[in-house]
Amino acid sequence: MTSPDSDEAARATAHVAEQLRGVERLGVAYSGGVDSSVLLALAERALGAGRVVAILGVSPSLAADERGAAHQVARVIGVPVVEVETFEGERDAYRANGPDRCFHCKDELFTRIGAEVVVAQRLDAVAYGENADDVRRLDRPGARAAAEHRVLSPLAAAGLDKAAVRRIARVFELPCADKPAAPCLASRIPHFQIVSPRKLSQVERAEAALRGLGFGDLRVRHHGEVARIELPAGDLVRAVSEPLRDRVVQAVTEAGFRFVTLDLAGIQSGAFTGAFVGGDTPGPTESEG
Repeated sequence: MTSPDSDEAARATAHVAEQLRGVERLGVAYSGGVDSSVLLALAERALGAGRVVAILGVSPSLAADERGAAHQVARVIGVPVVEVETFEGERDAYRANGPDRCFHCKDELFTRIGAEVVVAQRLDAVAYGENADDVRRLDRPGARAAAEHRVLSPLAAAGLDKAAVRRIARVFELPCADKPAAPCLASRIPHFQIVSPRKLSQVERAEAALRGLGFGDLRVRHHGEVARIELPAGDLVRAVSEPLRDRVVQAVTEAGFRFVTLDLAGIQSGAFTGAFVGGDTPGPTESEG
């Protein structure tokens, strides 16, 4: 007897197959997060081996450990990864870091895919991991870039929300099934403060060091000389208690910050953008693409 989750995964595969009817070779804009990984797995099942390729955008906004993890998940799925270098950091509008920063990032990614990957890989279409919850959010300017480049969103079209995507990831036994959301490093810099490789590197180093101390879900927000650490509520006391407190301070200051603060509000997904879109701050389902 199959389980309800297995039945759901089978239905999702059928829905995605319907969305991809007529597509011979598909490219999936891929990050290694749960959304794009489930889309990759569903597309591989729907189209068959050898007809799907994962496309990983590589730039200073992608942490090295996220890059490595993405390759690992793709190996489990059995789909090859094509890396494409992106240059959003050369765009003035991206560096200016307004609330539409993600549009310029995704526009750069989809432009590079169209210029460098579609012909080389003989792709009929490109898709990305927008889910049904993402469609309802106001703080996703990257979706506009996807629409302008005619990128498909099969998960959203199939009505799969974040919870369904997580369930399917567990059915498929993907390594990222319970992975916390991991938005790009630029999301740690407040809007209208310049995005630079140095700031991105500081955030990456600090977060990697904190993960090395046993913290899983976290953000290090960049406020100049000040690092504002966001952790789940259950980790707050541990972070300020010895022997970890001194090690937390050392880890973050060695990344290039002068002051280390801990935000008592905990993880705040999309907090910087939420203030600019006229609604409440988004909830804890920050998309990782």
